[in-house]
Amino acid sequence: MKIESKIEDFQGAMSVKKHSPRWMILVIDLLISMASITFAYLLRFNFDTNNIYFVNFHNTLGYVFAVRLLLFIVSRSYAGIIRYTSTKDATRIIIVIFLGAVFYTLINLLLVTFTKYDYPIPMSVIGIDFFISVFLMVAFRLMVKTLYIEAITFFKPQRNVIILGIDENALTLKRTLYRNMSEKYKVEAFIDPGDLNARKKLDGVTVYRPDDIDKLLAKQNITDIILTDNTPLDGKSKFVVDACLNKGIKILKIPSVQELLSGDFTTKQLKKVNIEDLLGREPIILDEEKIYADIRDKIVLVTGAAGSIGSEIVMQLAKFKPKRIIAFDQAESPLYDLELMLNEYQGYQNFEIVIGDITRKERVEFLYQTFRPEIVFHAAAYKHVPMMENNPEEAVHTNILGTKIIADTSVSYGVKKFVMVSTDKAVNPTNVMGASKRIAEIYIQTLNAKTDVAFITTRFGNVLGSNGSVLPRFRKQIEDGGPITVTHPEVTRFFMTIPEACQLVLQAGTLGKGGEIYIFDMGKSVKIVDLARKMIKLSGLEPGTDIEILYTGLRPGEKLYEELLNDKENTLPTTHRKIMVAKVRTYDESVFQQIDELISLTSVHDNYKLVSMMKKIVPEFSSKNSVYETLDKTQYRP
Repeated sequence: MKIESKIEDFQGAMSVKKHSPRWMILVIDLLISMASITFAYLLRFNFDTNNIYFVNFHNTLGYVFAVRLLLFIVSRSYAGIIRYTSTKDATRIIIVIFLGAVFYTLINLLLVTFTKYDYPIPMSVIGIDFFISVFLMVAFRLMVKTLYIEAITFFKPQRNVIILGIDENALTLKRTLYRNMSEKYKVEAFIDPGDLNARKKLDGVTVYRPDDIDKLLAKQNITDIILTDNTPLDGKSKFVVDACLNKGIKILKIPSVQELLSGDFTTKQLKKVNIEDLLGREPIILDEEKIYADIRDKIVLVTGAAGSIGSEIVMQLAKFKPKRIIAFDQAESPLYDLELMLNEYQGYQNFEIVIGDITRKERVEFLYQTFRPEIVFHAAAYKHVPMMENNPEEAVHTNILGTKIIADTSVSYGVKKFVMVSTDKAVNPTNVMGASKRIAEIYIQTLNAKTDVAFITTRFGNVLGSNGSVLPRFRKQIEDGGPITVTHPEVTRFFMTIPEACQLVLQAGTLGKGGEIYIFDMGKSVKIVDLARKMIKLSGLEPGTDIEILYTGLRPGEKLYEELLNDKENTLPTTHRKIMVAKVRTYDESVFQQIDELISLTSVHDNYKLVSMMKKIVPEFSSKNSVYETLDKTQYRP
C-alpha cells in the first residue's frame, strides 16, 4: 500500500475519534474525581487505610460522585472539544472544582454546627482533592490535545521556523504555530533585534542575536522566518532578513495587531513579505492634531483622485473629518472603485465623485462654483517619462495648462490653501515630464506672491506600487516566468510607499504658509537591479536561474540618478524631521507671459519648438537619451 493511502486511512481514523461522544469525557472526569478523592485521603493519612475516616469511605465516594456529576452536568464542563482546549476550558474546570470544594466545606460546617456528626470529608482532604482534581483534569485534556496534534501532523513534513522578535506578538505566534494542525511547525529560535536578550529562553526556546543568523542557518534546516513587527525593517532586522533571503528561506509576517488581539489568529493568516516591507524606512509620526485642525469641516478638492497618490490622499483625508471631499478625475472606472472603497471600507459618506478634465476650463469653473472648495490637493498629472518624451504637447497641456487652470480658478474662488504634488524629476530635469512639472512649480510659486492663496509644492521620488511604477511591472514579469527588464545595471531611484508619501503631503500642507517647495526624506537611493533580485527571491525563485534579468538601456529622458534638489538650492529644516523646505530660485511675473507662449505652442504641433521654449523657461533642463539633446547644442529654428 502506498504511503499516501496509509496517511489517508490514519487521518480518517482520527476524524472518527475526534467526534467521540461527550458522555465519554463526562465518564473520564468522574473517574478522575474518584481517583482524586481517593489519593487525597491516602496522602492526608499517610496511606493508613485503617484510619477511622476510611470506615465509611464508600459513602464518601458516592457523595463526591453525586456532587461532581451534578456540577459537571450544570456547567457542561465536559462539552468542550478537547483537541481545542484553551485557558477558558481550564478556567471553567477550576471554577467547577472550586464550587464543589465550597459545597463540601459548607456541608461540613453545617453538620458540625447543628448536628453531632463530624466532618464527612476532612477539610484538609478537600484542599488536597481540589489541587489533584484540577491538575488531573487539565492534564488529561492537554495530553489528549497534544497527542491529537502529534498524530494528525505525524506524516507531515516539519517546518523549522525562526521568529524575528521577542515581544507578546512573538509569544502568541509561537504558541499558535504549535497548536496548528494543518502544518507541522517547530520554532528553532527567537532573534532579538534589540540584541539585549541573547542566550535567554522565551517559552522554552533560545533567544539569539541578529549576528548569530549565519550560524543558525548553517546549523538548522530552517524553512521559514516570520516577522512579528509590521513596521519597516531597521538595520539589524534587515540584516537578518537579507541573510535569509540569500539562502532562499521563505519570509512571512504576522497579520495586523487587530487580528492578533481578536484571538482568532491562525497560521493561515501569515502573510508573504512584500518588497515594500524590505525598504527599511522608519515609520512616520504625524502631527495628527494639526492636520485635523487644518482639515476638519473644510471642503477639500482632490484632483487626480483616481490615481495611486490621489486616491490614497482621499482615503487618508477621510480620517480627519472634512466637511466634504470632492474627488475629481477623468478616469471613470477607478473613480467608481474609489467610491466603493469610501462607502464599503471607510464607511465615509461626505464625498462627491466628479468626472472631468482639469484642462477644460468650463468644467473646472462649474466644479468650483458648485462645491466652493477651501483646500485643494492637486495630484492630477501625466507622470510617465518615456510617454511624455514622445508626447510633449500633452505634457504641456495637462501638467502646465491643467495646473494653471486649477490654480487660477482657486484664486478666483478664494481657496485658502493649494498643495501641488510634484516630483524629484523636476530637479535638473532631463526629460519633458520633469521640465513640465518644474514649470508648473514655477507658475504656482510666482502666483503665490500676488494672491492670498497659500500655494505649496511637495516633491518626492518614486512611489512603490503606484500606477506605472516598476513594482507592478516586475511582478507581472515574474508571474510570466521572466525575464525581468531593467534599463541599466547602475540605475538608482528614491522610493517610498504610497501611504507614506500621502501622509507627508498632508503634513506638508499644514506646515506651509505659501510659496514653499517641500521635499521629503526619501532615505537612501535603491538600485533597481537589487530591487528586481529581491522580488525574485521573495517569490521563491533564483535570479539568473529561474528568472533572467535583462538590461534594455536607458529610455528617452531617463537619467541614472535622481535628485531632490537643484544644484543651486539648499534646504532648511521644518518642525517635522522628514520634511525639509527648499530654498529655490524665484521668478518675476514676466514668466507668466513665457508660460502663456509655451501653452499657445501646443496648437502648432511642433515638438522641437515646444521643448525649446521649455528649455528657455527652465535653463537647467538638459535632455538625456533623447532626440531633444540637439536643442542643448544649438538653438532650434523651425
